[in-house]
Amino acid sequence: MASITLVIIALLQVFVTATVDCFEAKNMRMKVKETEMVFYMQDWESGKNITAVPVSGRNGTLSSILNFATVMVVDDAITEGQDRQSKQIGRAQGIYVNSALDASDLHLLFSIVFTNEKYNGSTIEIQGADRFFLKQREVSVVSGTGYFRFAKGFAVLETVYLDLTNLNAVIRFNITVHHY
Repeated sequence: MASITLVIIALLQVFVTATVDCFEAKNMRMKVKETEMVFYMQDWESGKNITAVPVSGRNGTLSSILNFATVMVVDDAITEGQDRQSKQIGRAQGIYVNSALDASDLHLLFSIVFTNEKYNGSTIEIQGADRFFLKQREVSVVSGTGYFRFAKGFAVLETVYLDLTNLNAVIRFNITVHHY
């Protein structure tokens, strides 16, 4: 019973905090901005400078992202261009999970942490189903910090390079966000 009460109190606190934050934003007459950007996520599971590592799955840490229930931790470079040596503007840090029984979908949950001069220290939070065998797919921008405070929006993902043998990929993100 006590644990249920604690959960209810925690949920009420989150609700009140979110309500106050939204109220403050409206009262300060913050103008909603729209930002569109394109960048590339360098996702490397093999070779030099691996940025995505399986941490659990059916076969433990030997699991492949192409298998259901594999969990990957990522710290992928975010670059201006498709080439891996292109100027880095941030990192994609978080996890993705193969969450489809037929192994066709990933669930993405990570932060784009910007390190470039314009957005340094700001973040965009990405979440959603990545049906990675489709040419284009859409995920949500669910939040942000710094320059992207109160961000909401979407990202259209497109795989521009895929090496299935070595599980390396480059994903183009075309993002539209509304923020204050």
